[in-house]
Amino acid sequence: MSKVDVVLGLQWGDEGKGKVVDVLTPNYKVIARFQGGPNAGHSLVFDGDGFVLHTVPSGIFRPDSVNIIGNGVVIDPVILQDEIEAIEAKGMDITGKLLISKKAHLILPTHRMLDAASESAKGKGKIGSTLKGIGPTYMDKTGRNGLRVGDILSPAFIQRYEALKYKHFGLLSQYKFPFDITEYEIKWFQAVENMKRFTFIDSEFTVNRYLDADAPILAEGAQGSMLDIDFGTYPFVTSSNTMTAGVCTGLGVAPSRVGKVMGIFKAYCTRVGSGPFPTELFDATGERLRSIGREYGATTGRPRRCGWLDLVALKYAVMVNGVNELIMMKADVMNDFDTIRIATAYKIDGTVTQDFPFECPDNVEPVYTDFPGWKEDITKVRRYEDFPEAFKNYIAFIEKETGCPVKIISVGPDRSEIVIR
Repeated sequence: MSKVDVVLGLQWGDEGKGKVVDVLTPNYKVIARFQGGPNAGHSLVFDGDGFVLHTVPSGIFRPDSVNIIGNGVVIDPVILQDEIEAIEAKGMDITGKLLISKKAHLILPTHRMLDAASESAKGKGKIGSTLKGIGPTYMDKTGRNGLRVGDILSPAFIQRYEALKYKHFGLLSQYKFPFDITEYEIKWFQAVENMKRFTFIDSEFTVNRYLDADAPILAEGAQGSMLDIDFGTYPFVTSSNTMTAGVCTGLGVAPSRVGKVMGIFKAYCTRVGSGPFPTELFDATGERLRSIGREYGATTGRPRRCGWLDLVALKYAVMVNGVNELIMMKADVMNDFDTIRIATAYKIDGTVTQDFPFECPDNVEPVYTDFPGWKEDITKVRRYEDFPEAFKNYIAFIEKETGCPVKIISVGPDRSEIVIR
């Protein structure tokens, strides 16, 4: 009997999940998103073309794959339509390849306004929201007010939409925040109509029936483990469970049906928006990482904060996710660095710890281990044996510290630029 394998990010998002899912897809019949929404930006590059997927699973470009948007995802119909149109503009018909859970919640135009108004009111305490309406939608979900994909088929859909919209108007009246949803609302209803050409499913039954039929399934995580609503750097987190546990609630599968857990991390660290980042670099080295790695948000375009690899956070993420295998991305970005550093502990108020703290204070001081750089171009390497010794030593240290093998190493953005051990 098949199990659901999981691939997810182990840092603060932007680890390169889209490329990895695209590479892994030939081994799976079904690719399923289980949480998050259009705050995700999964970048894929192949055949000289680049795509950024926000809601659609990253297996969509592979022939014969089934792609499921699970119940744990929140959907903005306008963004979904734009994404589908961009895919179909390449001559692909995905109508039969994309299935949408009836239990996935809808992001309303007013959810976006609430997100923007709330973030604006925070002033200097902003959390760095993508302003896509994600948080307010999850708040309505847990508050039992939400509108779901299955509601689109109800004769009472418009009535339910209007009731929730006017509830939001009442909330928005508490902010000094001008807004106008007229134009977006027209697009929203057009996009809802477009969604009807896709199959709405009871995804928990669909996923489990695929498993019963021994069809391999890959669950695709969005954002990163350090942005998890429970275990991330709260309150600078996303609104969903980004970890392995989220697969169970976001797809309707039992824990016993979760198989291999593959954790993705960059060879260094990045973060978009506010919040703790112990190894962040504010010098020329940080700027160099940003420049070489083209570290700008796929969804927001914001410059990413850059720093050295943080093993304290990485080991924490490996632990809470039950990671079996590691996947390293963007190793090639550090081709020309003389010295490469890894934070192996934190010093907080004079005390050294390897445990990620409840709150990460501003005065946390990373304790670094330094490694000589490999100082050569690894983008053309396709066999692990051909990597320079300095790079293999870097990998070996990470494997020893985390207790997990590094099975896949990305050496460039294209789906072909990858080494599988």
